[in-house]
Amino acid sequence: MVPARAKDTQTCIYDGLRRIVTEMDLPFLFIDLVLHIDKYLPGIIESYGFWTYLILFAIIFCETGLVVTPYLPGDSLLFVAGTLAGAGYLNIEALIVILLAAAILGDTLNYWIGHTAGMKVLEKKYSCVRAEHLERTHEYFTKYGGMTVVIARFVPFIRTFAPFLAGVGKMSYRWFLTYNVIGAVLWVLAFTLAGFFFGSLPLVKENFSLIVYLIIGVSMLAVGSVIIQLLWQPCKTAPDGKGGGKKD
Repeated sequence: MVPARAKDTQTCIYDGLRRIVTEMDLPFLFIDLVLHIDKYLPGIIESYGFWTYLILFAIIFCETGLVVTPYLPGDSLLFVAGTLAGAGYLNIEALIVILLAAAILGDTLNYWIGHTAGMKVLEKKYSCVRAEHLERTHEYFTKYGGMTVVIARFVPFIRTFAPFLAGVGKMSYRWFLTYNVIGAVLWVLAFTLAGFFFGSLPLVKENFSLIVYLIIGVSMLAVGSVIIQLLWQPCKTAPDGKGGGKKD
């Protein structure tokens, strides 16, 4: 038979270990909450009500406005928010206005960070970045900047870096703002209204998690295709560089 004092000691040890494990889990729980906030959104709405709009604003603003947070949810979050608006948990008009403001202001901040400090940061952190790279970036955004800013809205990670590079390339802010607004309107309306109108369908409700993962998967495929293109282009241009001594 275990003495009472020993039992008390064991209980204290178990409680202490449980508390330590719980405290160790907190950072992981926080990271999981940030990365998968679309999964926790119904509970957040129930707990925080109106403040949910500000939380959504902050996430979309950071996802589009800070180059260090491209991993935050974007497409899937808009779809889930639209679905919950369709179910009456959120006001669709207020949701769209707040998400549009977050997306436009986020890209604008990212542009000005790139415009004012981007090249200095790149030159300091990556020695391979030189003045000629800035010139090429400027030429690219002069020719294709508008469509790049719009299309990038639908490609995770690229969505975060495009406005930064537009700023680095000194793209005209007037034109950047125009395409920034167009891209934000298309992106926000496409995903929130898709969730609003189709999220309550029985087929969608029964396979909701699958659809969210499908959206994430398609988004990652888009990222993969862009990366493959970037890697493939140097491979295609390499023979030309080697063939510089080729006679006409």
